[in-house]
Amino acid sequence: MKLIINNSSMQPIYDQIVTQIKGCIMRRELKAEEMLPSVRGLAKELKVSALTVKKAYDALEEEGFVVTVHGKGSFVAAFNQNFLMEEKRKEVEAGLERAIRKGRSCGMSDTEITELFHIVLED
Repeated sequence: MKLIINNSSMQPIYDQIVTQIKGCIMRRELKAEEMLPSVRGLAKELKVSALTVKKAYDALEEEGFVVTVHGKGSFVAAFNQNFLMEEKRKEVEAGLERAIRKGRSCGMSDTEITELFHIVLED
């Protein structure tokens, strides 16, 4: 698992870690029950605080992507297809929301945005 941290990004470092690990899981680069690097090990590798990595792992566990076993480490949670599909839908929804906000900020009406959506959908 190769993570890249952008220190000049407005996105918090822990969130960058969460986003990238979730991506690896969604793309199945990380398999169910596969062990993640230790908090200290990943912190050392990324040159960040162990607390930052711990916060990321806690967030991943809260979202159901990771299971932590005290004394053993953190592991990729076993997923069912419905869960993965729901996560993908959330990503698409977020992308559509960004596109709609951008269209509105350019002065487009909802009707124009809808028409454009249908045109793009046909391609």
